[in-house]
Amino acid sequence: MKIKFDETSGLVPAIIQDAATKNVLMLGYMNQDAYDKTMETGQVTFYSRSKQRLWTKGEESGNFLHLVEILNDCDDDTLLIRVRPAGPVCHKGTDTCWGTANVQEFGFLSRLEKVIQDRRENESEASYVSSLFKKGINKIAQKVGEEAVEVVIEAKDDNEQLFLDEAADLLFHYLILLQAKGFDLNRIAEVLEGRHK
Repeated sequence: MKIKFDETSGLVPAIIQDAATKNVLMLGYMNQDAYDKTMETGQVTFYSRSKQRLWTKGEESGNFLHLVEILNDCDDDTLLIRVRPAGPVCHKGTDTCWGTANVQEFGFLSRLEKVIQDRRENESEASYVSSLFKKGINKIAQKVGEEAVEVVIEAKDDNEQLFLDEAADLLFHYLILLQAKGFDLNRIAEVLEGRHK
C-alpha cells in the first residue's frame, strides 16, 4: 500500500471505524513503524504525538482495536482503518471519542423504531400504533400475518407500486411486533450475522 506520510511530521491521519456498525470511533496518527506494527500484530498501533512513541490502543486498558482492514484514500494521505473494538474506545470510557454510542443504525428504519417505541410508551388516542399496542400481542401478530399475505398476493401481480406499498406495510407491522416482543432490528441482525459465519 502506498502511503504519503507527511514530509514534516512523518505521520498520516488514521480514521478508526467499527467494521460492523460503520461508526467512526476515533482519529489517531500513524508513522511507518506504527503501520508496520499494526500489520504485524493485528492490533492497531498509533504514534502518540504527546508521548512521542508508539502506542498500541488497549495496551493499558485491554480495549484493543482488532484490525479488519486498512483502506487508503484517493490522495494516499489518510487511512481508514476498520476494526473490531474490544470495549470502549475513548480514554474517558465512552464508545467513541465523540461520546456517542457505538450502535448499529439502519437509517430511517432506526428512526421509525424510535417513533414506534415512543407511541408504545406514550399512548395517544390518535395513534394507530398506540391502539395496536393497546389491543395486545394477538392483534399485532394478526396484522403481520395479514400484511404478509397481501405481500404474497401483490408479488404475483405486475403492479410494482402496490407490491412496494404492501411490503412497506409488512415491514412497519413487523417492527411493531418486534417491539411488542421486546426486540429490535439489531437483535435480528445479530441472528442473521450468526448464521452467516
